[in-house]
Amino acid sequence: METNDLTPAERRVWDAFPRGEGVDFREEPGDSSVDGADWGPGRTVRAEVLRALLLGAGPAEEGQVAGLKVKGARITGALDLRYAVVDHPIRLRDCFFERKPLLYGAQLKALVLGYSTLPGLTAATVRVEVVLRLSCCRITGPVRLQGARIAGGLFLQGAVIEPAPGDEAGEAALQLNHAEIGTDIIANDLTVHGQFRLNGAIVGGQVQLDDARLLHPGAIALHAETLTVGTDLRAARLHARGMVNLTGSRIPGQAMFTRSDLANPGGTALRASSCSIGELWLRRCPPIGGGVNLRRASLDMLHIEPQTWPERIAVDGLTYRTLAPHLAAEERLPALEREESGYLPYAYEQLAAAYRTAGDEAAARTVQLAKLRRHRHTLPRYARLWGLLQDVTVGYGFRPLRAALWLLALLVSGSLAYALHHPRELKQGEAPDFNPVFYTIDLMLPIIGFGQEEAFAPSGWYQWLSYLLVVTGWVLATTTAAGVSRSLRRQ
Repeated sequence: METNDLTPAERRVWDAFPRGEGVDFREEPGDSSVDGADWGPGRTVRAEVLRALLLGAGPAEEGQVAGLKVKGARITGALDLRYAVVDHPIRLRDCFFERKPLLYGAQLKALVLGYSTLPGLTAATVRVEVVLRLSCCRITGPVRLQGARIAGGLFLQGAVIEPAPGDEAGEAALQLNHAEIGTDIIANDLTVHGQFRLNGAIVGGQVQLDDARLLHPGAIALHAETLTVGTDLRAARLHARGMVNLTGSRIPGQAMFTRSDLANPGGTALRASSCSIGELWLRRCPPIGGGVNLRRASLDMLHIEPQTWPERIAVDGLTYRTLAPHLAAEERLPALEREESGYLPYAYEQLAAAYRTAGDEAAARTVQLAKLRRHRHTLPRYARLWGLLQDVTVGYGFRPLRAALWLLALLVSGSLAYALHHPRELKQGEAPDFNPVFYTIDLMLPIIGFGQEEAFAPSGWYQWLSYLLVVTGWVLATTTAAGVSRSLRRQ
C-alpha cells in the first residue's frame, strides 16, 4: 500500500503502529460507538489499511513491540484476515464497523473489540493466543466463533447481540459450539436475542452468566449439550426465555442458577438430562415456567425449594446424594406426583436415601410409606384392599404402633362386652374362673393360650363378636409380622 494514499486519520494509525501506541479519535471519553455511522473523515479508517499493517506492510522499529491500538474510529470496508497469521495484538475499542470482520481460520495474538458496534463477526476456527474481548459490544448479526481455540479467556460481559433484518432464519445468534477456551468465559450481563450455542465446548475454568438475558422464546435459548467446564457454571439471576439445555454436560463444581427466572411455556424450561454436576443450585428461584427434565442426571447436591418445581417434571433415573434445604418429607413428596411418566418407585427410593444421608430416618420412613400408598393405586382391586388393610393397621410396617392401638381398642371392647355378659361354660364345674380380659386375649391371639377360649362358648351376637375378634386378631398378627419383616429387611 502506498502511504501517499493515506488520509490524515490513517496516517496517525500508521505512524503509531510500530511502537504499539494508541490512537484515540474520540472527541469525548463518553462517545458511544452506536453513533459511529455519523462520524466524519477525521475519524474514518479503511479496513484495508489496518489489514496491511497487521500483515507486515507497515514500518517497523527495532526494540519496539508493534501493535494496533485504536479507539473511536469508524472502520469502513471489511477487515478481512481470513487464514492470516497475525503476530501483533489487535485492540479496536469503541469503534464502529461498517461491515463485519472476517477472521475465519486466522491465527491471532490477541483481539480486543470492547465497546464497539459491529454488524456481526465471522471468526469460526480462529486461534487466539492470549484473549478475545467483546465486552459491551453492540452486535447486530450472528457471532460465529464455532471451533475457536482461545488460550486465555473470552469476555462478553455487557455485550448485546441481536439479529439484523434479513438474517438467515434459524441461525444461532452466538455460536461457540465446539470451541475450546483455556480459562474462563465471562459473560455477565450479556444479552442475546436468539440462541446462545455452546454445545460440545470445552472451558478450562468457569462460565459466568450472572445477570445475563437469553431471549429465544419457544425455542432453545442456551444450547449447551455436552458442555465441559473445568469448575463452575454461574448463572445467578439469569433471565431465560426459551429452553436452557445442558444435556450431557460435565460440571464438576457448581451449576448456579440462584434467583434465576427460567421460562419456556408449553415446553421444557430446563433440561439437564444425563448430566454430571457437582452441585445444582436453583435457590430462591420463582416457579419455573415450563417443564424440568433431569432424567439420568447425577448430582452430588440438589438445592431447590418445593415451590420452584413446575407442574411437569421428569426425574426418571435422577441420582443425588443430598437435597437442600432440609425440609419435612411432606413438603417434598408432592413434587414426585408431578412426574410425567407417572409412578416411579426409584424417585421415592432416591428421596428416602437422601433423608437417610442427612440422618432423618423418620422422614425416610414417611417417603417409603408414601411410595407404597402410591403403588397401591396401580394394583388390581383385590390387591388394593389388602394394601389398604396393611396401611390402616400398621402403615405397611412403618407405623407399628398402630397395631398396638387397634389391639388395645379391641381388647377394651371385647373385655367390656364379655364382662357384661359372661359366655356359658362348656363343661359345668370344670371351667376356670371367667376373666373377660384374658378371654378376649385368647380370641385375638390364638398363639397364646390362657385356657379361657376352650372353656367358654358365647352365644347370640356375642358369638359373632368372638368371630370378629378371631379374624381381626389373625389379620393384625399377619400384617404386623409383614411390617416387622419389611422393617428388618430395610435395616
